[in-house]
Amino acid sequence: MSDDAIRKTPQQFSPSQLDRLEDLLTQGLLNHLSQAGFSRCHLGLSGGLDSAIIAYLAVQAAGKENVTCLILPSRFTSQTSIDDAVELAENLDCRYEIVSIEPLYAGFLETLRPLFDGLPFDTTEENLQSRIRGTILMAFSNKFHSMLLATGNKSEIAMGYCTLYGDTCGGLAPIGDIYKTDVFALCRRINEKSRVQFGRDIIPANILAKPPSAELRPNQTDQDSLPPYEVLDAVLQAYYSAKHLLSDWDIAEEIVGVVELMEFKRQQFPPILSVRGEC
Repeated sequence: MSDDAIRKTPQQFSPSQLDRLEDLLTQGLLNHLSQAGFSRCHLGLSGGLDSAIIAYLAVQAAGKENVTCLILPSRFTSQTSIDDAVELAENLDCRYEIVSIEPLYAGFLETLRPLFDGLPFDTTEENLQSRIRGTILMAFSNKFHSMLLATGNKSEIAMGYCTLYGDTCGGLAPIGDIYKTDVFALCRRINEKSRVQFGRDIIPANILAKPPSAELRPNQTDQDSLPPYEVLDAVLQAYYSAKHLLSDWDIAEEIVGVVELMEFKRQQFPPILSVRGEC
């Protein structure tokens, strides 16, 4: 199989299918909240695409008065990401709070220093930030009886690009059945409709334009650890629909190997809204 075949754009939704997808996600989120006995929900708003679409969906489902966005910057969070998160929350007219995790992070690093002395910074220190955020977000859930929404998408979950007991915390993963390329398409479609209705983008353009990043170390981007999303999603779609077709693709074999290794993480993920077969 040629590289060109691998790099074809993943299956794309039409505008009407994207509208249907938005409706399914919104209704599914509302139904899940109701069945679990929650009227309120919240999420960690990073200034990235995934949390942006979930904040939007949450407001559509639960109402802006029932949604809280917690912006939890660390030393590695850019001011641009904070500004983008604030702009989105203000566009949605929902409550947001900025709570720095830096004091907690510094305290953990100091506590762990005798154990880690002389060892280089690695994913240990990166994941620690996510786990601190998860603790804050779950504390908010307990205190205010608000459901935490996990922000992982199908591409990241498949590859284990998520931190156990960190960004895997929550009562529901609204976009866990949506590939990253589809998240981009859905956000663009939402902005198209917003421009017609309100004359402006509801999801800030910079969130769509900047390279996806977890911002857990300096200058980090998702593509440091993952293939480009159009490549990754094409392979994942083929893998989930016809695994036997992938046996001769070197890049596919590498991706599939990671997918299969990461099954233990997926088993610990919050419930995922299943929507891909419905639109």
